[in-house]
Amino acid sequence: MIKKCLTIAGSDSSGGAGVQADLKTFSALGTYGMSCISALTAQNTQGVDKVENVSQAMIRGQLAAIYSDIVPDAVKTGMLSCRETVETVAGFLESHNQAPLVVDPVMVATTGARLLDEEAIISYKERLIPLATLVTPNIPEAEVLSGMAIHTEEDMKQAAEKIMGLGPKAVLIKGGHKVHDATDFLYDGETFHVFRGEKIDTENTHGTGCTLSSALAVYLAQGYSVVRAAALAKKYLTGAIRKAAVEKVGHGHGPVSHFWFYGNDWGKMK
Repeated sequence: MIKKCLTIAGSDSSGGAGVQADLKTFSALGTYGMSCISALTAQNTQGVDKVENVSQAMIRGQLAAIYSDIVPDAVKTGMLSCRETVETVAGFLESHNQAPLVVDPVMVATTGARLLDEEAIISYKERLIPLATLVTPNIPEAEVLSGMAIHTEEDMKQAAEKIMGLGPKAVLIKGGHKVHDATDFLYDGETFHVFRGEKIDTENTHGTGCTLSSALAVYLAQGYSVVRAAALAKKYLTGAIRKAAVEKVGHGHGPVSHFWFYGNDWGKMK
């Protein structure tokens, strides 16, 4: 049977990130995608104009409808834009979800600006991250969660250890914000796994975090280990960024190319 994946995240009206990127990733990698929209955004490749939170009753309603009919084989969370939403999602998943959970803690913008207030961050730490099979902060987000500055690969490892103290089963700190390479570190509580990656020269990286966390959810749903899922997801994202470098969409930071390997041998993705 086809695997079913659920995204709980904000909507991106331009289609490059958020729920839209998640659903494209789920489809590209051969799973059935479902969504619970936590916020609406008016945005494009040049920026975000407006954000409107979905009511807590509607978030609970979407989740209840999904779990009463199509139980997910994996779940990912993305943009949860306020403390109430984090609490609502965490409370529902505590009592309903038994599938692998990937938490992408969307809390720091590319500019470095905080997207969440301190209360929401505390809710992430105390309620949602402890439920996670895997939490996937970028470097600025890992700094917030660990309470330390990150400048070196050794700092990334120390931050991962601190974040593990919040209770997830594994932590993947993404190195895409580094200047010279895109090396990621996965820590499972015992071993550090290093995923080296090239830094592709392109501004078309809109939705990279959403896409990676969704790919991780897919591979966990398909039964891969966290380590193997991380390797496959990074391979998928690298290809999507490379194709986007020559496939411009929009006038700003364009989206990655989610269907980049269509027409090629599907087996090359495994």
